[in-house]
Formats: sequence, C-alpha cells, structure tokens
Amino acid sequence: QVQLVESGGGLVQAGGSLRLSCAASGDTSTSYAMGWFRQAPGKEREFVALISRDGDSTYAADFLKGRFTISRDNAKDTVYLQMNSLNPEDTAVYYCAARSVVYRLGSTNAYDYYYWGQGTQVTVSS
Repeated sequence: QVQLVESGGGLVQAGGSLRLSCAASGDTSTSYAMGWFRQAPGKEREFVALISRDGDSTYAADFLKGRFTISRDNAKDTVYLQMNSLNPEDTAVYYCAARSVVYRLGSTNAYDYYYWGQGTQVTVSS
C-alpha cells in the first residue's frame, strides 16, 4: 500500500511558476512509475506528465508546450512537477498517481494508475 501526498499548490499570477511535490509513504521499498493529472471545474481529469520508475523516461502533454517538467528523487520518495509560464487555463486541482509496482513506465491513461493523492489546488490569476 502506498500513500501519496501532494503539496506546493497555491495562488500565483499569470507568468509565474510553481513546483508541486508528491511524497510517497508506506510501501516505498521500490519506486513506482508516476503521473501527474489535473482537473479543472466542470472538466474531465486530464493527463499532464509521466515519469518512469527510475526517472529515465519522461513525457509531458503536448499542449503544455514545454512549460512543465516532471522529475523525481527516489532517495526522497518524491516526484516533482515544475510549472513555468503559468496562465489562467492551468487553474485546476493537480493530482499525482502511482502505477502498480509491476510497471516500469508511466501512462497517459488515468485508469492505468492504482494509487492517487488527494490533490493540490493551483490557481493562476490574470
């Protein structure tokens, strides 16, 4: 069993940056392929970025146009999402998720993730 806790959200002006963290606890004897998703009010949850168990494979959604970067520190059992050049359309609750331990790579499909955090709110003002 793995518990995920996101942090780092908040209110930021357009053009600003935030770094989200996702700390894992529980069964962290091995690392997990991870992903970040977000959900804005009235919209479906959408994929943001993924990272492999060892951090050697990453991918961020094309619509982000390189503004967001995912990384991890397995020694700290933590995954990060660096968000730059934020705009009001990035306002959402951001969730981190972990796949089952058998998978090395992340996935863009939310249904492929087994563990979810409670989310952290990111609000970008214009």
